[in-house]
Amino acid sequence: MNFLAHIYLSGPDEHLLVGNFLADFISNKEVAKLPPSIQKGVQMHRQIDSFTDRHPMVKQGARRLHPSHGKYAPVILDVCHDFLLAQNWERYSDKSLEAFSANVYEVLLRHLPIMPTILHDRLPKMVADNWLVRYGTEDGLRFTFSRVKMRSSAPHFFENAVESLTKHYDDFNDEFNSFFPDIIDEVNPLLLPA
Repeated sequence: MNFLAHIYLSGPDEHLLVGNFLADFISNKEVAKLPPSIQKGVQMHRQIDSFTDRHPMVKQGARRLHPSHGKYAPVILDVCHDFLLAQNWERYSDKSLEAFSANVYEVLLRHLPIMPTILHDRLPKMVADNWLVRYGTEDGLRFTFSRVKMRSSAPHFFENAVESLTKHYDDFNDEFNSFFPDIIDEVNPLLLPA
């Protein structure tokens, strides 16, 4: 769901990027069949998730969402983090989001043969609809939440998710910009050659 943040945090190594992207789509058994350089990206994804879940700014944002969105507050916040990263993109990258995304799509499509079957249809749609850039728009948020809602056992928790973000936008944005440099510092050692 929050592909943009995970991909951004992968740095320039395309194997880390691919593994980081694949992590939510494959089982541990399938991970073992991947090349070690891509397995490292899967491990990185899991480390990012763990660090994010423990971060005080993330917990604070999730608490704000909890009264309206219950146990799905962290899921909604993950999606919001991609929106906020796109909104603050120039603060974190000297490359445009459009150029960054085009490069990412090229890398992911090149590795499509090693990806699980579910991605053989989904990834080309992601590229065609330019999801990574679209995440930075309200329309993109609504689109993402509609997809998550369809797969949820409690879709009512996703009602008005965009409105929850916009109502407290400044708070979420401040928390994101406090949290994101910390996660960058957390993953930087993983970007160094082994």
